Amino acid sequence: MSNFIPYIIPLLLLPLFLYFISFLRRKSSGNLPPGSNGYPIIGENMAFVLSGPQKFIKDRMEKYSPEAFQTSLLGETMAIFCGPQGNKFLFMNDNKLFTSWWPKSLKKALLSPAYSDRDLKELTAVRHTFHHEILKPEALKQYIPVMDALAREHLDQFWKPNSVVKVFPLAKRYTFDLVCRLFLSLVDQNEIKRLSDPFSLVVGGIFSLPLDLPGMAYNSAVKGGKMVREELMRIIRERRKEMMEKKEMEGRDLLSKMLLVRYENGEYLSEVEISNNIIGLLVASFETTSSAVTAVINYLAELPHIYEEVFKEQMNIAKSKGPDEHLTWEDIEKMKYSWNMVRESLRLMPPAQGAFSEAITEFTYAGFTIPRGWKAFWNVHSSHKNPKYFPEPEKFDPSRFEGRGPPPYSFVPFGGGPRMCPGKEYARLEVLVFMHNVVKRFKLEKTIPSEKIVFQNSPTPVHGLPVHLYPHEK
Repeated sequence: MSNFIPYIIPLLLLPLFLYFISFLRRKSSGNLPPGSNGYPIIGENMAFVLSGPQKFIKDRMEKYSPEAFQTSLLGETMAIFCGPQGNKFLFMNDNKLFTSWWPKSLKKALLSPAYSDRDLKELTAVRHTFHHEILKPEALKQYIPVMDALAREHLDQFWKPNSVVKVFPLAKRYTFDLVCRLFLSLVDQNEIKRLSDPFSLVVGGIFSLPLDLPGMAYNSAVKGGKMVREELMRIIRERRKEMMEKKEMEGRDLLSKMLLVRYENGEYLSEVEISNNIIGLLVASFETTSSAVTAVINYLAELPHIYEEVFKEQMNIAKSKGPDEHLTWEDIEKMKYSWNMVRESLRLMPPAQGAFSEAITEFTYAGFTIPRGWKAFWNVHSSHKNPKYFPEPEKFDPSRFEGRGPPPYSFVPFGGGPRMCPGKEYARLEVLVFMHNVVKRFKLEKTIPSEKIVFQNSPTPVHGLPVHLYPHEK
C-alpha cells in the first residue's frame, strides 16, 4: 500500500490545486460577472439540461444579474449576456472583441479529424462566400417553385386526409429532402437516406455529454459524422468525375459551384473542404428550420382563430393561381399576417437558443470584466418572454409585429446586426411555402392538446406532435 502513496497524495491534492489556480485567476481578473461554475468537470451542464435553457437563464438573471452572469458549460467558463443590450453588444462587437467559437466536441463530431483543431473562422471562410452566392435574392426567387413542388409531393405522400400525422419527424424529412435537392441535386430517396440516417445520429448526440464511449449518444454522433463525411466524399468524387467528363463550366447547384472554386494560387478546393462546408450548411438549414415548421403547425392546430386568419390570407393567394402554377416571390410578399404568425411562433418556441463566441481580448461590460479566452453566449431566452418587451408574454399575438414591431434586439431568433443568420430569408420562404400548402388542404387539430415540449437541440414535442388532418369541405 505504501508504494501507492506517492501517486494517491497528488490525486487528492489536485482539486485543491485547481481551485487555488482558479482563485488566483479570479483575483487577477477584476470584477468578474457573478455566477457559479457548478461541479468540477461537468460544470452546470446537468442543470442546463434538466431545467431547460429558458428557466436556467431566467433563474440566474434573478439570482445574479440581469445584465450578465458566469457559468460553466461544455467544459468552458462562459459569460451569458442578457437582454437586448447584451444581444446588441455581442452582435456589434463580432470580430472586434469576439470571434465565433464551436466546442471542440462539436467539431470532432462534424468535421474531418484533420480539421477539428482548426480555427472556426478559417473553417467557415469558404461557406460565408457561398452564403452570399446561394442566399442572394436572385437565387432565393429560383428556390420558391422547387420548395412548392417538394411541399406538394411531401404532402401527397405522407399527409393523408382524415389521418393523424406526427409533424416533427415529417418536418425533419421535408427540410432535409429540400436541402439535398437544392444544394446537392439529390432526389433519389435511397441516396438521401444514406445521408439522413447517420445525420440524425449526429444531430441527436452533438450536444450531449461529450463522452466518446460505446453506448453514449455522443459516441453515436461521432460515428454518424464519420458516415456522413464518407457519403459526402463519395458524392463529391462522383460529381467531380461527371463534371470533368462533361466539361461543365457553370455550377448547376451549390456542390458544382464549390467544385469550380479556385484559391488565388490556382488550386481547387479540396474534397474535404467542400465536405466540411456542406456539413455546416446541413446543420444550419436542417434542425432549426424543421423545428420552426413544427412550432408553426403546433400553433395553427392549437389556436383556431389564428388558423382562420392565416387560412383566409393563404386562400386569397391560392385562388389567384392556376392548379399547376407554383408560388412566386410576389405571392410570398403578400403573406403579411402569416409571416407575423410565424414570427410569434418563433418568439414563443425559438428553434435556435443563441450562439457562442470567444473573447479575443479582455474588456468590460456592465461593470464586469470579461477575460480574454472566456466564451460568451447570446440567447433568445432573456428577452423573448420578458414582459418589459412583450406584454403578456405567454399570449400568442401576431399583432406584436405590426408597424415598428418589438424593441430592437429583443426578438432575435435569427441573431441580429452583423451576426444576423444569413439563412433567415431561406427559412422564411421554406416555412411560408410549407404553411401555404398545409392550410390550403387541411384543418388541423392536436390529438394531445397539452403535449409537453422538451429541450433537446431545439424545442421538441415529446410525442412528435400528432395532428389530426381534416380536409376542407367543398
